[in-house]
Amino acid sequence: MLSPTMQDALNAQLNAEYYSSYLYLSMAAWSEGANLKGFAHWFRVQSQEEMQHVMRLFRYVVDRKGRVRLGAIAAPPGDWASPLAVFEAAAEHEAHVTGAINRLLEQAVRENDFATHTLLEWFISEQVEEEATVDAIVQQLKLAGDAPATLFLIDRELGSRAPASADSGPAG
Repeated sequence: MLSPTMQDALNAQLNAEYYSSYLYLSMAAWSEGANLKGFAHWFRVQSQEEMQHVMRLFRYVVDRKGRVRLGAIAAPPGDWASPLAVFEAAAEHEAHVTGAINRLLEQAVRENDFATHTLLEWFISEQVEEEATVDAIVQQLKLAGDAPATLFLIDRELGSRAPASADSGPAG
């Protein structure tokens, strides 16, 4: 059973993951408007992956006899200056999420909540992967500079991203 404090913290993270999904959908919309169909596809897949994170937390809270409480989701930004700017914003967001997951783990350790600790280890590994992936794209865009042909190639590569699939793991 979850402590009230841990339940509240997990619900806050669940809602933050909803925001992440919403943010990536906004980035997909911006990319569509910039005629970057591959970028838009990449962000839509990322939005779907964030929804899987929501459901992982949802299922975990329910399985631990907790109560899921959904909160308001803030409107995400909708405009960026360039493809690089949109991915830099994604990188900043992922770093923010990593900090939130780390704080949740610190709380689980303080409470000797080993089940939640195990769940959060999956999220920590996921954040390492997500930060590295987004940073690699930021670095490619920085190298591309203002070269339209290179941007076209990056767009095509991002368009080949496989859709998110539900994986098996804790609370999966």
